[in-house]
This record gives sequence, structure tokens and C-alpha cells, in this order.
Amino acid sequence: MEKKYFNQRSDNSVNEVSYYKAVDWNTIEDVIDQEVWNKLVQQFWVPERVVVSNDLDDWRKLSDLEKDVVGKVFGGLTLLDTMQSEQGVEVIRKDARTQHEEAVLNNIQFMESVHAKSYSSIFSTLNTKSEIEEIFEWTDTNPYLQKKAQIINEIYLNGTPLEKKVASVFLETFLFYSGFFTPLYYLGNNKLANVAEIIKLIIRDESVHGTYIGYKFQLGFNELPEEEQEKLKDWMYDLLYTLYENEEGYTESLYDGVGWTEEVKTFLRYNANKALMNLGQDPLFPDSADDVNPIVMNGISTGTSNHDFFSQVGNGYLLGEVEAMQDDDYNYGLD
Repeated sequence: MEKKYFNQRSDNSVNEVSYYKAVDWNTIEDVIDQEVWNKLVQQFWVPERVVVSNDLDDWRKLSDLEKDVVGKVFGGLTLLDTMQSEQGVEVIRKDARTQHEEAVLNNIQFMESVHAKSYSSIFSTLNTKSEIEEIFEWTDTNPYLQKKAQIINEIYLNGTPLEKKVASVFLETFLFYSGFFTPLYYLGNNKLANVAEIIKLIIRDESVHGTYIGYKFQLGFNELPEEEQEKLKDWMYDLLYTLYENEEGYTESLYDGVGWTEEVKTFLRYNANKALMNLGQDPLFPDSADDVNPIVMNGISTGTSNHDFFSQVGNGYLLGEVEAMQDDDYNYGLD
């Protein structure tokens, strides 16, 4: 008797569906689905609990050029998180291997919307209405930002299920990080600590999202014949290099004025390699963690901090102590 999951489409099916299947969390097909669900629930947060206004003194001391960089950085991140919440997770969910995976992706999609809203919480505290309008006008017109959104979205619309997962991992583990560099850099210099707290919460989420979707990619990749694997690998590396070349231009347009361009490019190459690792592939660039500005590497750790439990909340707001998932945690179904 044929069963049908609610995410399956029947457009091309001539078989009559006998019944629709309810999700049963007491019978787990892939233990990673359960572990990641639990991790995401433990990590749940909302930006309203972090008091960005405590950063206003630091904000007023920044130069106009630095403020401009911060605004554009967060504008770009808003666009990418918007695309991921509206399009990226949606198309990946259609190819879920299990009902539990679909539930995990529902959680991920919601948190991508939380991330996008978080930047508006920052804008509304630090920027005037006219400045916010200018930031979003910039996101609509910056050619490098629009190009990377177009490249990723084209794959979401027309790519294979595995190609869509590659695009998602590259977005979450690589493309976000040209923007994440800025708040992490300020945090390392004891500035904008509450803004950085939001970004570290986002990074903690994205580290789980990218690794989980990368794990699901590897399950499908390992089922391909060797010839198809090699073809997909060639496509994957070509895509990454195309994105990196565009990201170089984006980085130069953002950071040349403040002199951080080369440091950001090193950070990007390091995270490009991390994205490939999430997909079970070899690194493309020679850059390692040792090459990245140590101030930024210290900030990229997925732990968050409480500055004042009664007024602003980081890890203390969560349902308990949250230990970051390790790469080995995802090896269960790949051995």
C-alpha cells in the first residue's frame, strides 16, 4: 500500500495515494535528525532579548565611514537571510529524505526569518529612518551583492536536489562571513558587544544549519556512481571559485575605505574551506585558522556571553547550557 508524506508532490504520479503518514518521533530513521532538532530547540533565541541600545555609546564614537560599513554589512546579511528564509530552505525541504528532516528544516527556516529580523532590531536602535532607507536602497543596487543572490537563487530554482544543498551550504558557511567579520572585529576591540552578541547567536545557528545540510548532501552524494560524483565535484569547485571572485569585489567595495580588505579575504577563504569540509570535500585554498586575525577567530567561537543577566540575555536566555555540535557528531550516517 502506497503511503504519502505531506511534502511529496503528486503531480507526476498516476498511483492513487492510500494514506497520508503522520510523523512519529518515537521511530527515528536518522538519529542525526533527532539530535539536530534537540540542538536547535536548546539554542532558540529572539533578538528582542538582547539590548542593543547599550551599544549606543560605542556607536557614537565610530567614524562616519565605519558607521557606513556597519550599515551596509548588515544590509547585505539581511538580504541573504531573507533569501534563505523565503526560498532556500523551502526548496531543500521538498527533497527531504525523512519526515523528521522536514521538521528540522521547518525549524531552520523559522530561525532564518529570526536572523533577518535581528538586523532590523539593530538598525532601529543605531540608525535614523533615512539611514535605514539608504541601507536598503544600497542592498537593492550593489552589483556584487545582487550577483551572489542571483547565482544562489538560480540554483535554488533550477538545480538538482544535491546542487541546491551545495548552494545552501556555500551561502551559510561562506558568503555570510564577509559580513560577520565586522561585528566580530569590533567585539575583539571591546566595541559593540551587544550587536556582536546577536551575530554570535546567528553564527551558532548557521554552524548547525550548514553542517546539517552538508551531512544530508553527503548521504545523497555517496549514493551516486563515481562518474557522477566527479562531475558534481567539478561543478561544486567551479561554483565556489565563481562566488569567491565575486566576493572579492564585494569585499573591496565594503572594506577598502577602512583598510580591512585583505584580512576579510583571508577570513573568506578560511570559511570557503569550512564549507567544503561540511560537504565532505577537500579544501580549495591554503588558508587556515592560523592565518585569520586572532581577534576575529576568538569572536567566531559559537559560545555567547551574558553581560548583565537582568538587562540583556545571551546564553542565559537559553533552556540550559548549550554545547556546540562537533563535526564528528554528523558522522553517524556516513560511516
